[in-house]
Amino acid sequence: MSQTGRPSDAWLYGWAAGYASVGAASVLVPLYAIDLGSGAFLVSLIAATAAFAGVPGAILWGKAVSRTQRRRPFILVALGLTGAVLLIAPFLSSPWTVLVANAALWFVVAAAAPVLNLVVVDGYQPHEWSVRFGKLNQYQGYGWLAGLVAGAVWSALAGSVFGIAPLPAKRLFFVAAGVVALLGFVAVYVRYPERPRLTERRYVRLLRRVQHDGLGGGRSTRAVPFGPSRVYWALRSLRRTRRRPEPLTERFSGELTRYLAAATLFFAGFAVFFAPLPAFLTDAGYTTDHVFALNVVSAAASAVAYAPVGSLAARFDRFQLQTGALLSRVVVFPLVAVVGGILAPPSGLLVVGVLFAVIGLAWAFIAVTATGIVADLAAEPVRSEALGAYTALGSLGGGVGSALGGVVAGGFGYESAFVFAACCIVVAAGAVVRGRRSGRSGGF
Repeated sequence: MSQTGRPSDAWLYGWAAGYASVGAASVLVPLYAIDLGSGAFLVSLIAATAAFAGVPGAILWGKAVSRTQRRRPFILVALGLTGAVLLIAPFLSSPWTVLVANAALWFVVAAAAPVLNLVVVDGYQPHEWSVRFGKLNQYQGYGWLAGLVAGAVWSALAGSVFGIAPLPAKRLFFVAAGVVALLGFVAVYVRYPERPRLTERRYVRLLRRVQHDGLGGGRSTRAVPFGPSRVYWALRSLRRTRRRPEPLTERFSGELTRYLAAATLFFAGFAVFFAPLPAFLTDAGYTTDHVFALNVVSAAASAVAYAPVGSLAARFDRFQLQTGALLSRVVVFPLVAVVGGILAPPSGLLVVGVLFAVIGLAWAFIAVTATGIVADLAAEPVRSEALGAYTALGSLGGGVGSALGGVVAGGFGYESAFVFAACCIVVAAGAVVRGRRSGRSGGF
């Protein structure tokens, strides 16, 4: 505990270590399932279950924090169970057991979300909370990226330098990721201050403030558009509306309702593309280290672009910026299928890498502008509800899209799935354009 009464931030390094393990697992799990014999449908199903598995845990843990007035144990349990799941993964021999293990992983990761967001603002004034949430996301973001980089390096060296076959190499990396998560457990145990004082009244006040500002969630809120923490905060925000007789459609303007419908559709389109993507790349001849490297490029492009895009969004029309980003994905998604299918590594890796960089850059524009558009279209009394609806519908679209992507890829081929994804985004962009033209003259 610092002299100001605020908890020291040293424990965040431990949480970042745990998040590095989660970031590596986000790519490692589908690739491992493919090695065990799963196809595009099951890989997509893994992505779909991950989008929703954490919701019950987050809700239950949020209530438990309020009752027990404790936070440190919940963070430690999340890191400990993350390490345990990753250490168990090498012993799994069926893709379906991998799906269950991945669901358990995201269950515990998302369960920590409400706790973390309250810990980082403890002892700070409300006007400082945005900075504190930004710091939490920074630690998580760099941890996530470090996990992807480590996976890419290990995959490249395991076979060429150490002579380890692909499947044993993945199992060893699961062990390493599990150990890193447990090291994060130790770091948090040592550096996190002793039991903080938190009354139920203060917990509720902080939580309502988080909801009001539309802040919350962790790295998965931005890096994994359909992640469970997005659903959690959305449900918490919408929970209060059940006491009101008016449905959301009556409290939201027509422009906002149309935009939320469009956002649900383009999130579904994103998921149709991303869910079967690991299986496509593997079938096209890309190795595990190639897939890791491509995800590193995409994640790095997003991370670098977030701050500049925020500045651009403050100066230019957010609608135009987002439309351009959506249309870029309309072009790039089918190109990945064409280039990835025609050009094999290493030449294909360079071209597909450029496409992944564009995909990551486009996500930075979409993520930053979408929140601003929703906040702008929503009236002040329902702004937090609108942001909650946006995250919930985005998660719904992502989960459904992941399942659809697997069905289309398995039944009609990857090219059909990627074109279908582009078509969903085109329709969504058209809906946004029509909604904007029929709305207020000032635009979004």
